[in-house]
Amino acid sequence: MKTLLKFLFITVFALIVSCGGKGTNKKESFSYNKKTTTKNKASTTEARLPASKIVDLSNKGVGPITFISLDTAIDQTMAAHGADVFKKMCTACHRPNKKFIGPSTTGILERRSPEWVMNMILKPEEMVQKDPLAKALLTEFNGSPMANQNLSEEDARAILEYFRTLK
Repeated sequence: MKTLLKFLFITVFALIVSCGGKGTNKKESFSYNKKTTTKNKASTTEARLPASKIVDLSNKGVGPITFISLDTAIDQTMAAHGADVFKKMCTACHRPNKKFIGPSTTGILERRSPEWVMNMILKPEEMVQKDPLAKALLTEFNGSPMANQNLSEEDARAILEYFRTLK
């Protein structure tokens, strides 16, 4: 009797598995007509670049600094003070030669205007709210906002002079 039940069970199981509804599960396909858009090559190239690589020297940012005149010669005393302030206040998130929590600072003045850099140092919250490039950087760096270190304009200017020494 047990053998007969086992045989019956195995036979029924085999029938169920082998007749598993072949041909009854037709998948519905989904299709749509993709609209083609025309974009110029410059905008698509910029869209592919991360915000930290985009060069925008005309944007002065949002904040108290509207114009800075830089001498051709670097003020070494001011740059040394800026290096000291940078090491104390900024190295938790920035490294001169590599991307860290925030962008690398080497070559920053080849990608951003001095006014933009100063405004970002002095008013990072306002910049992230109102400046499109600062918003894109926030997105690129995983939503890690730049902390407002409440630096004076003199300290921010010294940091800017230090950035000029980084090559």
